[in-house]
Amino acid sequence: MKLKGKKHESSDNNDGSKGMTLTLALVALISAFGASFQYGYNVSVINSPAPFMQEFYNQTYYYRNGEYMSSEFQTLLWSLTVSMFPLGGLFGSLMVWPLVNNCGRKGTLLINNIFSIVAAVLMGTSEIAKTFEVIILSRVIMGIYAGLASNVVPMFLGELSPKNLRGAIGVVPQLFITVGILSAQILGLNSILGNAAGWPILLGLTGIPSLLQILLLPLFPESPRYLLIQKGNEEQARQALQRLRGCDDVYDEIEEMRREDESEKKEGQFSVLSLFTFRGLRWQLISIIVMMMGQQLSGINAVFYYADRIFQSAGVDTNSVQYVTVSIGAINVVMTLLAVFIIESLGRRILLLAGFGLCCLSCAVLTLALNLQNTVTWMSYISIVCVIVYIIGHAIGASPIPSVLITEMFLQSSRPAAFMVGGSVHWLSNFTVGLLFLYMEAGLGPYSFLIFCAICLATIIYIFIVVPETKNKTFMEINRIMAKRNKVEIQEDKDELKDFHTAPGGQAGKTVSSSSEL
Repeated sequence: MKLKGKKHESSDNNDGSKGMTLTLALVALISAFGASFQYGYNVSVINSPAPFMQEFYNQTYYYRNGEYMSSEFQTLLWSLTVSMFPLGGLFGSLMVWPLVNNCGRKGTLLINNIFSIVAAVLMGTSEIAKTFEVIILSRVIMGIYAGLASNVVPMFLGELSPKNLRGAIGVVPQLFITVGILSAQILGLNSILGNAAGWPILLGLTGIPSLLQILLLPLFPESPRYLLIQKGNEEQARQALQRLRGCDDVYDEIEEMRREDESEKKEGQFSVLSLFTFRGLRWQLISIIVMMMGQQLSGINAVFYYADRIFQSAGVDTNSVQYVTVSIGAINVVMTLLAVFIIESLGRRILLLAGFGLCCLSCAVLTLALNLQNTVTWMSYISIVCVIVYIIGHAIGASPIPSVLITEMFLQSSRPAAFMVGGSVHWLSNFTVGLLFLYMEAGLGPYSFLIFCAICLATIIYIFIVVPETKNKTFMEINRIMAKRNKVEIQEDKDELKDFHTAPGGQAGKTVSSSSEL
């Protein structure tokens, strides 16, 4: 027993300094490129070719009916084309819990590629088939794909990573989302594929990353935590960890998984309903809802909507605005890449606070600048600075960190349900902003940004008061920190966390193991 204890102590000391291995790097890149990239790509792919696609809708209608559609009907069809993507994302998020529990994390990603490939074929052939309905249907299908991908990839990579790299690898999916957005912006330039002849190819290209993922991802291991805790196969989990870590000594991580497994056997898998009714996870659940709402309701869509107008008022030629949009996309990529490298040194909390802080400040100054730019000529340049600062703030904090924290704040049994809730809030908020912003802009004009400023400020206050730093901590250590917030008492002598507040119906709260038994 002493020897085991010494081994555990030694590996625990080394646990914080585990390096990146080739296997871990490749599985992160293949997962993120094959899935997260497409989410970003499809967010912005229809922006540039919109006039040509609308003309195709009109010509197809004329071909069938001998007359052109009314402008109101065309607007309705285009609104459906845009809004079906986040609606599909909501449906995809609702599929996370059953799929990841039954098919595994890697298995879900592989199954998900079917949606992408089917949608890519339908969109790529829509012009030849003379049907615009399949484009709208394909946007729903791609939304389902993106809803699954945006939740499963961060969960998968978070469970594969050692604790000292979990934040950096957790930001990789968001990095590939921004790369996807930038790729769609570049390929959508009028001189490339953003034209009457090229838009079907532009839409159909989304299937290529899925084909690559189907070919390459099976070569890599499933989540070791899924294999051990949910499938009960310790040997497969050990082999997967050894491949991912590049060494045979994975004793410490296996032990941590065993303790987590023992702690959660009594409860089984959390459903979404049990997640909402279980006192021991109350603040974790509130935190992910607040952060996901803050992420989407903080005005990122509005900033992109106003960006073209802001740059035009500063003297940028109308024909050059699309290149400005590409430059904003490039800033987004560079700053998210920076977040990958600084998250483990600065921590999650400081990036969240700094990111939302920059967004809050930018929205406040932008409101002033937009109102004064017609009377004060140099104010349009202040507006440009505000847009850039806002993009930087969102890229380093508000965009990448919330999904990292969902992975870290929940244990294996509750993590799928937590991602399902977080993903649903994300897509519902996205859909709501898309639905309401044009009305807000029409009624309030630049003052719309004051609402976003207030949302950013409220999110900052909540994070400052409630959200802990999770950098370089195991899932069980983070669970202990949140136990105090949830009024769950730590009893070191009994090696357990016990909720002494009795649940309705006289049922005791969940007992969670907190320390090793050697």
